[in-house]
Amino acid sequence: MKRLEIIVDKDIFLREIGLDDASAIFNIIDSEREYLGEWLPFIELSKTLSFTRRFIENYLLSDKLDVTFSIYFQNNLVGIIGLKETDLDNKKTEIGYWMSEKYQHKGIMTRACKALIDYAFDEMNLNRIQIKAAAGNLKSQGIPDRLGFTREGIERDGELHNRGFVDLIVFGLLKADR
Repeated sequence: MKRLEIIVDKDIFLREIGLDDASAIFNIIDSEREYLGEWLPFIELSKTLSFTRRFIENYLLSDKLDVTFSIYFQNNLVGIIGLKETDLDNKKTEIGYWMSEKYQHKGIMTRACKALIDYAFDEMNLNRIQIKAAAGNLKSQGIPDRLGFTREGIERDGELHNRGFVDLIVFGLLKADR
């Protein structure tokens, strides 16, 4: 089966995840567990390569309304980005993402999000995209800020982490806002 690919620019492309990505994804998680675990609750569950493989297998067996991509920078897998909780009836979705610490501050995630936004609006004909970022996660909040999203509010206790509930800042972008 052909996997969906989105070319972002000469250095970056997004490719729908597959089982061949499992080792690279797990290696990033395993080597950056403390860093990624601060804001990603699933990191503490991702203790084995088989767990990552099961995540990908479950994705491959899903209805594919939601789509998950590996982010490649100069042909190296550096993170994950995807659409989740896609609601075709109401023409909306949410973008989720994470990236290896050593590839941050290069604009990779902002450019990847922009390409995924274009895909969601232009190819999927969606009307609304949201991004949620933990109230304390300023790096993650910077991405929707740079991309012209509106800060719409706070989802109180929106995500459960090992240290307790965390508030989420909700950012929204409408097709008409572009």
